[in-house]
Amino acid sequence: MVQLYNLHPFGSQRVVPCKQEPAHFCCGQDVLFVASTAASCRVEVFAVREQGRCEALGSFATLGPVLRMAHSSAGDYLVTIEEKSKATFLRAYMNWRCMSSGSARVCVRMVGHKMEESYSETLKEQMSVVEMPLSDPPLCISCCPVNGDLLVGCKNKLVMFCLKYLVINQNLTVLDFERSLILHIDNLIPAEVAFCARHIAVTTELDVLILKLELVQQSADRTKQCAQGVSAPEKAEDGGVRDESPSTHTLQLELDEFIVCQKPVELLGEESKLCEIPITLESTELPTEDTKRFQVQYLLFRRFAPDQSPFGFCEETKLHSLQLLPVYQTDLGSSATACEETENERKLLSLFCFFSLPHVGYLYSIGKLVELISTYQYSEKSEQAVLTPQFLHVITSQSLQCFTVRCSAAAARDEDPYIDTTVKACPPVTLDVCTLRMQLFIGPRAICHFKNHIILLTKADTEDITERRKPTRRMLSRKADSIKSRTNSESEPGWNLYIINTVSTIQLYREMVDYSRTYENVKTESCIHLLSEAHLLVRAAIMDPHFLKSDEKDDLLRAFRESCAFLGDCYSRFDTKNYHLALPYYRMSGLSMTEVLKRLVSEGDEMQTYERGFIFYLTHSLNEDSNEELSKESGNKVLQIFYLADPVQLPHILCSPCMRNVCPLTAVKYLQKVEKMMPSVVLTLTKAFLALKMGDLTMYEHEMDSYKEINSCSHFGLIFPWVTSIMSVGCSSDKDYHEDISRLQSLLCSRSINIASALPVLEPLTEADNVGLTIRVLCNTHLGKYEEAIDQLLKRCPDAAVFYAQHELKGDNQALWWNKLLPELCKRARLTGNDCPVLISSLKETLSIVAMELELRDFLSLLPDDGTAAFFLPHLLHCSQRKLLT
Repeated sequence: MVQLYNLHPFGSQRVVPCKQEPAHFCCGQDVLFVASTAASCRVEVFAVREQGRCEALGSFATLGPVLRMAHSSAGDYLVTIEEKSKATFLRAYMNWRCMSSGSARVCVRMVGHKMEESYSETLKEQMSVVEMPLSDPPLCISCCPVNGDLLVGCKNKLVMFCLKYLVINQNLTVLDFERSLILHIDNLIPAEVAFCARHIAVTTELDVLILKLELVQQSADRTKQCAQGVSAPEKAEDGGVRDESPSTHTLQLELDEFIVCQKPVELLGEESKLCEIPITLESTELPTEDTKRFQVQYLLFRRFAPDQSPFGFCEETKLHSLQLLPVYQTDLGSSATACEETENERKLLSLFCFFSLPHVGYLYSIGKLVELISTYQYSEKSEQAVLTPQFLHVITSQSLQCFTVRCSAAAARDEDPYIDTTVKACPPVTLDVCTLRMQLFIGPRAICHFKNHIILLTKADTEDITERRKPTRRMLSRKADSIKSRTNSESEPGWNLYIINTVSTIQLYREMVDYSRTYENVKTESCIHLLSEAHLLVRAAIMDPHFLKSDEKDDLLRAFRESCAFLGDCYSRFDTKNYHLALPYYRMSGLSMTEVLKRLVSEGDEMQTYERGFIFYLTHSLNEDSNEELSKESGNKVLQIFYLADPVQLPHILCSPCMRNVCPLTAVKYLQKVEKMMPSVVLTLTKAFLALKMGDLTMYEHEMDSYKEINSCSHFGLIFPWVTSIMSVGCSSDKDYHEDISRLQSLLCSRSINIASALPVLEPLTEADNVGLTIRVLCNTHLGKYEEAIDQLLKRCPDAAVFYAQHELKGDNQALWWNKLLPELCKRARLTGNDCPVLISSLKETLSIVAMELELRDFLSLLPDDGTAAFFLPHLLHCSQRKLLT
C-alpha cells in the first residue's frame, strides 16, 4: 500500500545550457555529461555548482552517436557505446578533465596497449580514449561504484573488464583495463546490466537474474585453468540425431501461430538455482599465482508475464531502470580527515536492487539476505526511475514522482545487532512506502540523480507544442498573428534539460514533523508513519559516506535524536500494539527520565490517563542501574502515575535508586491507599522501610508486627524479579487473594520449604492463570527441572523467559542458555515469524548473552542450518570481535 502526502522534496530548478539536443546524459562526481543527438557527435561537459548552477567545461568529439554512456567515480572515466557505419564500439574516455583547460590533445589507444616512457609528459596534458574491441556488439554497460570495474552486456554473454592503475613513473599513473572474465549465458539478450562489488544484475524484456561472483580458493596446480563452468540442467539427447516426423513438423507450424508465454516465477536465494539458466565462466586474464578464480552464486531470478488484454498482449510490458544501490559501513567515531583517507576503501554494508515494470516497481535487498523489501504501485505508466538511499524518483508521461524507500531501515539492521531490542529501535522494513510529491512536467523522457540534484530531460510532442502556441479566443488578432508567425520558427526546440534541486534533509525533515502534527489527535498510525519516514530520512543521510564532511552534520545528529524523542512520545501516548518501542526510542533520544516526564505529564492534572508505552518505559528505566536521581517533585509525580496506572508496582519502584529523593510521607499515603485495595507483605515491608527513613520507630514497629512471620528470614524470601514480571503481564483472576498469593510466592522463593511434600497442595492451582504459572515454574525450579520451567514460560509468558534465565541459569546450569533456551527460541520464532515480536526480542537478547560466553566455533555450531544469515551475522561478528579483544 502506498500512502500519499503532499510534501515538497523538490526545490528550485535550472535549465542546462546545452548547445544541441541531448540524447543521453549521466553524472559523475561534480560534473554532468551530455551526449548530443546523431546530428552532432559530441559530449558536452558541465560543472555543477551550488544551487544547480551549470558551468560549461568544454566538449569532446565521439566516434559516432552515443547509444549508452556511464561514468565511474572510481577512476573518474566515462565509458560509452557508440555507433558508426552500422557498427558499435566500446570506448572509455580517460583524463577528460584536461579538456576544460583548453587542451585539444587526444590519444586513442587499444586496451592493454603498453605505455612508453617517452609519452609520460604528454599523457598528463591530453585526453586518452581507450578502445575495447569485442567479438559481439556491446548492448549495455555498467561501472562498479566500489572499484571501477566495467561490465559489458552482449548477446549470450557478459564481459568483465578490470580497472588497472599503471604506474609510468613516480609522477604519473595511467588508467587501463584488462578483460578478465566472460560469463557465457545461453539464450540471453541483455537489455540492462548493473554491477557492484562482484554482484551482477541483468534484465531482458521480462526476466531478472542477479548473481554474485564468489572467490574460489585454488591450489597452485589449477592456476593454469582458464575456465570454470557452472553445470547446466541435463537434457535428454538421442546421440545428436533428431527425428522430425511430418506430424511433428505440422505441430510446430501450428505452434508458430501462437504466442507462448511462460508462467511468472520468483526464486530467491538457493532456490534461484532452479531457474535453469546455465552459466559458464571463462577467465581471459593471463594466469599467474595471484589470479583470482570465481564461481557463480545465484541470488535471485524473477520472470514476469506480459500484460494481457482482450486485443492481445501489451508490447510495452518491459522491464526498465535496473539499478544496484550500495550502502557502506559508517563510522561515526571517525574524523572527517580519516573519512577522506578511507573513502576509496569503503566497506560494503548492504546492497539493494531495483527494477521496474511500466506500472509497478520492485526493491530487493540482496546483501546478507535476499528478500523483497517494497513494491511501488504507480498511478500511471512509468518511463524511467532512479533509486537513491533516501528516495525513489519516477517519471511518467507528465510528472516526476517522489517515493520513500526502506534502504536505511534494512541497512541499519545489518549494521547494528542491538536494533529491535530494548536498547535500540528503527522503523520496520515492512513500513508502507509513501508518495511525497507528484510534480507536473511536459514530456519527461529520462532522469538521473546526482548528489542533491535530479537531472531531467523533457521533450514535448508536436501536438503539445502546437497546443501551447495556440492563442486563446480573447487574444487580439494582432497578437494572434504574431504568434502564428513564430509557429514555423525554431525558437522553441520542444526539449529542455533541467537540474532540479532537492531540498536539504533538515528542511524536508522539519516539514514532515510539522505535517505529522495534523494527525496527532486524529489518526494515530498516520502520525507514527510520518515520523517514521522523517526518522528514516535522517538516518539515511547519516549513513551517507560523505556525512562526516557534511555542513549539516551537527544538525542531522540533533534531528536524529529529536526524531527518536518524537517516536518515543507517540508510542508512549498512543494505544498501539508496539507500545514497547517507547523504551528504545527514548534511549536513543538521549533524554533523561526527568525530561521525558516533562514532555508527557501535564502539570496539576491528577486525572490524566497513561498508556502502556509510558508505563513500560518508566518501569524499565526505574528498575535498571541508573545514575539519574529524580527530584522530589518528579519522584512524587511518578508515584501518582503508578498509583493511577499500575498500583501493584508501587512498592517495587520505591526501591529504585532513582526514587531516592521522593517524599516518604507522600509515598506512605499512596501505599496506604493501595493497601486498602491490594494488601501484600511487600507493601507492608516498603511502608516499614519508609518509616525508618522518616525516623518514625512507632510506625516501623507497627508495620513489622502486622506480619510477624518476613521477621522470619528462614521461611520467607524476596520475590524473584521474573515472578514480578509474570504478575505484571495481564490481570489475575485472584485479586481478592492478593496478600495470600504474595505470601505463597515469597515462601516458594525461599529455600526453607520442601517442595516435594508441598506439591499435592499446590496441584489444584489453575494453570491458566499467571499465579498458577509462577507456582508451577517455582516448583520446577526447586526440583531442578529447569527445562520444563523454560518450556512453560515460553509457552505462556515469553516476556519473562530471559529474566528467568538471567536469575536461575547460573553456575552449573549456565549451559542451558545455549542447550535449551536458544534452540527453543529459534524453533518458536521460526514457527511464528514476525507475528510475535517478543520472541524475536528474547532471541536477540539470548544470542547477545551466549555470544559473550562461548568461543566462536562453539557459537557457530549452535545456530540453525536454515537460519537467516543477516539475523545471526551481527552476533557472530560480536563473538569474533570479543575473541580478538581478549
